[in-house]
Amino acid sequence: MKTKGFVIGFTGTRNGMTTKQKESFYKLIESVSVKEFLHGDCVGSDKEAHNLVHKLIKVAKDKIKIIGYPPKYNGYRAFCKCDVLLKPKDYLARNRNMVDDAEIMIATPPSDKEVLRSGTWSTIRYARKKDRLIYIIFPNGKIKTEGEEEI
Repeated sequence: MKTKGFVIGFTGTRNGMTTKQKESFYKLIESVSVKEFLHGDCVGSDKEAHNLVHKLIKVAKDKIKIIGYPPKYNGYRAFCKCDVLLKPKDYLARNRNMVDDAEIMIATPPSDKEVLRSGTWSTIRYARKKDRLIYIIFPNGKIKTEGEEEI
């Protein structure tokens, strides 16, 4: 069911998504009416997701506002061309701000198993605490939905 105008937050590893994760992400994001797309402006998964959303905008001619939540540390910044680029913050603070601002989170963790010292899994855990609808796309492309409602 296609619903109008969601604010979608995204989290993933700086090592990038697998091919299967990219395929599943694109199918998921094109099945949703996205009003705003939020990401952490890092190399790897954030940049890949940013580029896939831009591809969707071109193909579907949708107007999606892309908002970057950059980290203070420039070493892993992707410097994506966003419609809005927020003030850089520490990783934990910017990830929490992104979850707070999102209605739905999409995550592409680097592993099937939850890891304690992982920014992606930490963001997923925070999204759970905030009762967000979460779509976790595992490296094999399978999607696990957490939360009450599905898109």
